[in-house]
Amino acid sequence: MIQVNERGFYGKFGGAYIPEMLHPNIEELKGNYLRIINEPSFQKEFDQLLKDYVGRPTPLYFASRLSEKYQTNIYFKREDLCHTGAHKINNTIGQILLAKKLGKKRIIAETGAGQHGVATATVCALMGIECVVYMGKIDVARQKPNVERMKLLGATIVEAVSGSQTLKDATNDAMRDWINNPEDTHYIIGSVVGPHPYPDMVARFHSVISAEMKTQLKEKTGKENPDYVLACVGGGSNAIGAFYHFVDIPEVKLIGLEAGGLGVSSGKTAATLALGREGVLHGSRSLVIQTEDGQVIEPHSVSAGLDYPGIGPVHAYLYKSTKAAYYPITDSEAMYAGLECSRMEGIIPAIETAHALAYLPKMNAKPEETTIINLSGRGDKDLKTYIEWFGDKS
Repeated sequence: MIQVNERGFYGKFGGAYIPEMLHPNIEELKGNYLRIINEPSFQKEFDQLLKDYVGRPTPLYFASRLSEKYQTNIYFKREDLCHTGAHKINNTIGQILLAKKLGKKRIIAETGAGQHGVATATVCALMGIECVVYMGKIDVARQKPNVERMKLLGATIVEAVSGSQTLKDATNDAMRDWINNPEDTHYIIGSVVGPHPYPDMVARFHSVISAEMKTQLKEKTGKENPDYVLACVGGGSNAIGAFYHFVDIPEVKLIGLEAGGLGVSSGKTAATLALGREGVLHGSRSLVIQTEDGQVIEPHSVSAGLDYPGIGPVHAYLYKSTKAAYYPITDSEAMYAGLECSRMEGIIPAIETAHALAYLPKMNAKPEETTIINLSGRGDKDLKTYIEWFGDKS
């Protein structure tokens, strides 16, 4: 398991670097979140919704054709089969229940690929709570199916038009909204980023992923620990869910795949761990892609969900402590891996997820070894990007 200290730090990463106006909100969360989420009544409602509404446990699927091609044992943890099409719903269910316990009447969220926005709009509709989602103008254009889903669910979409008009800027705008509406609003952050206690809270809600992995793998193979766990990493929510219960097991190799964009040295990348330096972004100390004088460099990725210049502080800690390894995957590698999965397993993955799949030919895994890939989301939302990328080549 992953432990955060009382000040919200994982080693030297984390904390709560926030404007004075947000201190009451953050202190309210810090003072209450563990007590509330550990209450038996909360756990009962949370578990029931994960089972009956989200559709957990999600299957652990043996990918037979890919396993044959790569001469090893490959399993997919099918988070793409969750209600709304991605792992994000695990966290939004937990946070909406927490918000209700705290008496909040309005929910805000940021989103890049739109999966967290859809998951937030979904739980707000379920609970009858007002929902406002901030999304970069560029992401609104490239993720139109998810924008329409959010609107149908009753959410108000606010386009972020500053900076790169992507996830970083949507997060900035959501933070400003929270500062202006501290009394009645809860901010459902969608990844293990932001000020403490968000990284710890989001990790706890997603830890169900690795808990299920252990049980399911033991049922299928007699061993509860795989040799490798692979997951794509932007802010890092699906990866931390997949890694959570394996962090202290040295024989399990944890591998995060981040968005290399056009290449780490191209200037068009979101490879935070390859290029980032220590800094503060969106309320926590982590690794950030930035200039010498501390200005955030605009990231690039074909994947809207990985197009972020920072990473959750827990991942910065796992990277620096070598408890997990992280590698960049280029846009092209991810797109062809997504196509391969579609053609060989009949599963169209989200382009985010395809970054994890793209590591398979680089692994040289042994025939007796077992790899679990966290299939974090499905690719319905990315069909336009796939079609435009491949054209007649597909």
